[in-house]
Amino acid sequence: MSAHDNSVTERIQELGAQYARRIIELRRRFHAHPEPSLEEFETTAAIARELDALKIPYVRPLETGLVATISGTAPAAYRADGTPRRRILVRADIDALRVTERTGAPFASQNAGLMHACGHDCHIAMLLGACRILAALTDALHGEARVVFQPSEENGSGARMMIDAGVLDGVDGVFAQHIWSEVDAGTVSCEPGPRMASTDWFRIDVEGTSCHGAMPQRGADAIVAAAEIVNALQTIVSRDVSPFEPAVVTIGELHGGTARNVIAGTAYLTGTVRTYGEDTHRRMPELIARIASHTAEALGATATLTNYTVAHSCVVNDPAASKRCRASVAKVLGEPAVGSYRGTLSGEDFSEYLARVPGVLAFLGTRNPEVGAVYAQHSCYYTVDESVLPKGAMLTAQYAVDFLAEDAR
Repeated sequence: MSAHDNSVTERIQELGAQYARRIIELRRRFHAHPEPSLEEFETTAAIARELDALKIPYVRPLETGLVATISGTAPAAYRADGTPRRRILVRADIDALRVTERTGAPFASQNAGLMHACGHDCHIAMLLGACRILAALTDALHGEARVVFQPSEENGSGARMMIDAGVLDGVDGVFAQHIWSEVDAGTVSCEPGPRMASTDWFRIDVEGTSCHGAMPQRGADAIVAAAEIVNALQTIVSRDVSPFEPAVVTIGELHGGTARNVIAGTAYLTGTVRTYGEDTHRRMPELIARIASHTAEALGATATLTNYTVAHSCVVNDPAASKRCRASVAKVLGEPAVGSYRGTLSGEDFSEYLARVPGVLAFLGTRNPEVGAVYAQHSCYYTVDESVLPKGAMLTAQYAVDFLAEDAR
């Protein structure tokens, strides 16, 4: 690392420390005002106000979410035709979950039934912190940073919407971080290869025959059939998928019945499938449909896979980008911050960016029992070690600087 590189990293560290309190304040503000997918109106407005204060230009290609630009002023950052020598896209997701918060935090959600239970409030605050740092370091940017605040990650549509709006046009690399509850606070995992699973959603409709609850022999109970389908679907992982192949089939909803003394004539289930391997991913709809249909038939009912949606593909980190990320972590946070994590069957629609442009999604650890940061993502008790948030902002800035500086001399 050259003396110039050292100087830039020291500036990033100084600015990260300077903005640390502000980053945490922003996280708490966004945490208190969560909004669901495609309804992130005030969230987007608040982000815009922050960028306005920093005099960072942005556009709003969608009704919610926005895209900012930080232009480098380093020598030869732009070509004669006005295009950047190199362009990096950095992204944060901004939507919340339909979860009722029970943390008791003084900045807990003020919006009933909604909660930032996956860390997207942290992602917004960290990326705004990175914007502050990069805006003060344009002389170290040998190109352009495109900053994407993306809506609707939780329902799997936001990445594609942003990509359709053109955010990947002219982009050479992509970078994102995810606050993660299974990684120790202050460490960063950015290994190459598959890191998060393909995500699919499905619905099964069960049709039975309703009758009086005291005369069960006169009907076919849709709830009993649905319950048996829930159990039978678990054999997909235990009997139809190789033990060496990660996979999860989860039923999240089972609805049926109209009254306590009526054998239910209809019921439905909804669930999600998570896989790494493409062959397993491809086979899942057929396996689910077969088991549901035959299980229901054995109980005198019928079951139909009425919907199967591929939300997004597997998150796969590019090897070169992962290597660059580990180097950036070591530079700005120190060697002990380079962590390790096996990956997860949770999903992330950042996979859509990575499927088109090489890049990396890094897990920024937030697990710290000393501050109660022990609950999993999507828990109503979910909380984070806020001391890691300035580190996340510094890492985004360092990665952007490093990426844009490659081959610049």
